[in-house]
Amino acid sequence: MNSSAKNNPEEIPLHVIHLDQDDPKKCSARRISKKGYATLHKSTRGAPKRGFLLDPSSGKLIGPDDKDMILMGGSIVALDCSWKRLEDSLESISKFTRLEGRTLPVLLAANPVSWGKPGRLSTAEALASTLFILGRESQARTLLSCLPYGDTFLELNKLPLEAYSNANSNEELAEIQWDFFDKPDEK
Repeated sequence: MNSSAKNNPEEIPLHVIHLDQDDPKKCSARRISKKGYATLHKSTRGAPKRGFLLDPSSGKLIGPDDKDMILMGGSIVALDCSWKRLEDSLESISKFTRLEGRTLPVLLAANPVSWGKPGRLSTAEALASTLFILGRESQARTLLSCLPYGDTFLELNKLPLEAYSNANSNEELAEIQWDFFDKPDEK
């Protein structure tokens, strides 16, 4: 459990499975871990057993319907890996954990590597978005405060994040995202 969650039981425990695939100087997971906002795991073995794994390929959004598991002590777990190796990394993790995969509704990245790209969030941006959506705005803002682009992320996504956090169900959340972003063409 991260140190801030130990001090404040109202905070959602945040964990990161860190696969050491990216430039350490640009790694938001390391930065939030050093501040005590998330626990870093070098393998899946130490990751929590109950909660949600942020998985952009899961097809199921994280949202209001998931608050019960969080209230029962579930954690939010992010995978910090290269976008180029995402599929292989997720496949290896699914073998060792029972965390339920969830994805985020559309948001714009503010990190320098993927600025303005929909869905290409840094680990810290993804965790903060999840917190915001689950009604933990204060914890999200605290986490983003250690990033040079944290305020920019919030400004860039202000209206969608507010709308997402006010959704009454995951189904409603899924529809709300298209009020702000173009819906992909159905195949």
